[in-house]
Amino acid sequence: MMTTVSATSVAVLAALSCSTALAAAPAMKKENPMHTPVLEHYTQGTLDGVWKRPGLSARDRSIVTVAVLVARNQAAGLPRYLNLALDSGVKPTELDELIAHLAFYSGWGNAVAADAAIAGAYAQRGIKTTDSSAQAARLKLDEAAESQRARSVDNNFGAVSPGVVQYTTDALFRDLWLRPGLAPRDRSLVTVSALVASGQVGQITYHLNRAMDNGLTQEEAGEALTQLAFYAGWPTVFSAMPVFKEVFASRAQKD
Repeated sequence: MMTTVSATSVAVLAALSCSTALAAAPAMKKENPMHTPVLEHYTQGTLDGVWKRPGLSARDRSIVTVAVLVARNQAAGLPRYLNLALDSGVKPTELDELIAHLAFYSGWGNAVAADAAIAGAYAQRGIKTTDSSAQAARLKLDEAAESQRARSVDNNFGAVSPGVVQYTTDALFRDLWLRPGLAPRDRSLVTVSALVASGQVGQITYHLNRAMDNGLTQEEAGEALTQLAFYAGWPTVFSAMPVFKEVFASRAQKD
């Protein structure tokens, strides 16, 4: 039996959770005293203010930030933000899904490093997780859209690497993306954040459109860029912004 998730209902739930989470957003915990007072000034001043901005919930900001750290293999910074994510309402099973998802989109080594970091965070909280989605019903697949995507990829790259084309269909779009442990909107937010953070500009158009089809709003996408600027760097975000602009404009014309 399949589970259907409509983009409209996801968008409404996301908006409600955003307003609720902003009202009860956990305060950023003060870092240990830094050796560079200037960095501490911006960390405790500017960065703290970013987390309190409207337009994106503390939960979503945590998802974006964890995705950035995993994608850039910055495991040393993960424990703090994994704990912040849990405090912000991200479920342990959702973090498990996030890391598994990024094994495909940022590489297995990065995911394994993140797995070691999350083990410590779970141990401190006495959290034990299992793969509850392993035998669960998969989300409903849009067969027409998936068939079109698969044909396009096969026509372009089937002769180049049949293995990549096969796993893209079988492992990613007919399995990973249909796992119910992470909502499609959140899975897309993770993917877009990782693509921006790793400078994969050429892949953003497809996945940003998919994210917005899955319920991510333009305001949330724009605010995710603000969060990404601090954790992936200004040049990385400015390289991605023209693509976001084109996607927003294209969707506005269709509306």
